[in-house]
Amino acid sequence: MSVVIDENAGFCFGVVKAIAAAEQQLSRSRSLYCLGDIVHNNEEVQRLSQMGLHVIDHSAMAGLPGATVLIRAHGEPPSTYELAEKRGIRLIDATCPIVLALQKKVRDGYEAMKAVDGQVVIFGKKGHAEVIGLNGQTNNSAIIVSSPDDLEGIDFSRPIRLYSQTTKSREDYGKLVENIEASIAGTGVERADFVAFNTICSRVANRATQLEVFAKSVDMVLFVSGVNSSNGHYLYEYCRNVQENTYMISSPDELRREWFEGKERIGITGATSTPRWLMEEVKRRVES
Repeated sequence: MSVVIDENAGFCFGVVKAIAAAEQQLSRSRSLYCLGDIVHNNEEVQRLSQMGLHVIDHSAMAGLPGATVLIRAHGEPPSTYELAEKRGIRLIDATCPIVLALQKKVRDGYEAMKAVDGQVVIFGKKGHAEVIGLNGQTNNSAIIVSSPDDLEGIDFSRPIRLYSQTTKSREDYGKLVENIEASIAGTGVERADFVAFNTICSRVANRATQLEVFAKSVDMVLFVSGVNSSNGHYLYEYCRNVQENTYMISSPDELRREWFEGKERIGITGATSTPRWLMEEVKRRVES
């Protein structure tokens, strides 16, 4: 039996940037606060916590005047920056550049829609950190839709600006655009003011194509991901549609011997929030 790790798997650029910022600060102070889990992977969060990274929420942040707080790659709404300024908190802003650019697009779209009584619609997971940050750019007035069929709340007779969470499925986003266009046509509105922006991260979109090639090259796939990773669940389901012998695990302890019966080539891959060292650890456990 051979075991191979997907050469394209591992942290995306935004997560690498955030973790590097945390490690750099921890090398100097050995203590740092982070707003929420720095990445949706418990194993990596635990590793950094052992180095001195403390995960907090916004209510705890308010009680830490003068502290140093890391903003993770997912980004934050304007209210977080306002709170930091009021409490004298130093921020290490590790927001992913792609998310920062999207926040600006949403903010600009919001201002444009205010002038014409329009709507900002965001395709994303409700309650997800990135979506909260994006909605904050609209003074929390955006319509959040979680699936291509989740159209309740949209007024198709009014102008619409549509954006997507960076880690959503490109296919689902395309279906949502089609459904909105069909709904607008059903209202009989001529020259409808509807613009859908391409805001899905190319790294995530390209991973699906890369995964398809990798999954077809092996007899079984071990997909390593944190259970809270939105990107992880999307890529896992995509991988499973290509290779039925695909299993999601968050640590080597979840491996089961019966999965490997009759399998000759085992593939290991993961989400863009899965550290390379964890996949290496899974490989060592399989080989042992």
